[in-house]
Amino acid sequence: MKSNNFLKNNWFFFSMIIGIVLGIVVGFVWPNAGVLEPLGTLFINMMFCVVVPMVFVSISSAIANMKSLKRAGRLMGTTVVTFMCTTIIASVIMYILVRFIPVYTGEPAFEPGASEPMSAGEMIVGFFTKPDFPDLWSRRSILQLIIAGIFFGFGVQMCGGPETRTAKLLEELNHILMKVIKIISFYAPIGFFGFFAALVSAHGADFVSSYARAIILYYVVSFAYMFLIFPLYARFGGGRGAVKVMFQHLFRPAAVAFGTCSSVATIPTNMEVAEDTGISKDVTDIVLPMGATMNMDGSGMSAIIKVAFLFGMFGKNFATADALIAIIIATVSSVAMSGIPGGGGTGELVLCSLFFPEQLAIAFPIAQAIGDLVDPPATMVNAAGDYVACFIVSRFNDGKDWLQKALAAKRKQQ
Repeated sequence: MKSNNFLKNNWFFFSMIIGIVLGIVVGFVWPNAGVLEPLGTLFINMMFCVVVPMVFVSISSAIANMKSLKRAGRLMGTTVVTFMCTTIIASVIMYILVRFIPVYTGEPAFEPGASEPMSAGEMIVGFFTKPDFPDLWSRRSILQLIIAGIFFGFGVQMCGGPETRTAKLLEELNHILMKVIKIISFYAPIGFFGFFAALVSAHGADFVSSYARAIILYYVVSFAYMFLIFPLYARFGGGRGAVKVMFQHLFRPAAVAFGTCSSVATIPTNMEVAEDTGISKDVTDIVLPMGATMNMDGSGMSAIIKVAFLFGMFGKNFATADALIAIIIATVSSVAMSGIPGGGGTGELVLCSLFFPEQLAIAFPIAQAIGDLVDPPATMVNAAGDYVACFIVSRFNDGKDWLQKALAAKRKQQ
């Protein structure tokens, strides 16, 4: 009976893993597996068509329906601080590792190129605003859409909050969109199959090329980070029993993130496992949408390994000061594009234009190639980390014993 219940409760996770494994196998044995890419693109496009409005609705609904405006502000503050701290920790860990394990050991390989660096003003304007309202409703504008949702939610709060018809409408729309996403998710294993078959077919040979050392190191570190550092965050945020609860729910969003390479597409799964964990809805409705564009542990580690690789190729010493700049730029530059499959190109462009403005024509394609190959584990750490971050935010907003209370309430219901 227990075995049947286990399979019943985890069939979706296992079906996703089967789809990923089959896709990898097909990608390696069939050189033309790229023709299967539309299967994955179909799933990702369907998810984005629903997830983009859901991001706006969920975060504005969470703020609009809060009984306390003070709690809304405190939730957002602790969320941002949590994301910044975990990103810095992840990046520092990777920097320490690349100092002891050089990711490029050969002689400098390229002559300088030339290009103009991106200005700080252009970066700030592009990350936080859009020139026109219709431009907000795009997966390429998730950060800007979140900012709009925050302002809209506080606007509803100032007009009466949960007592207004607008707040009730937002809450109802959020429930409807979640149901639609659940329907689309049944197609996920097929989408993962096509996505990974095309990915391995296109990049499989690169695993035995000059990039292999950096890629293998990143894959090992990302999984080690998830199994060793995430439990520390969960224990800090949820107290006794939190690590066990986290591991009971972590692998589903991790598999979705690894399979879709999209933090945004993982939001619905994160919300489902967070609800099952007992995390309060106002916490998840703020932390998870914001986390999809602001929780950058995986991207921070990715930025460090890319810059370290390029410094080695161009014969430069990757000093601590450069690492600090890389961490800051990785956190800021990746934030607007983290929800998009392969969207790390923006962060790579900013990093290369900062460190290699005269060699950008050579440095950027190299960084982009590494970014493509580490995108699945980077997104996994980013998106699965959103769920774990809810533990920490809950501690500071619902008390140290929030998880124990949630587990006790669940036992009473059973």
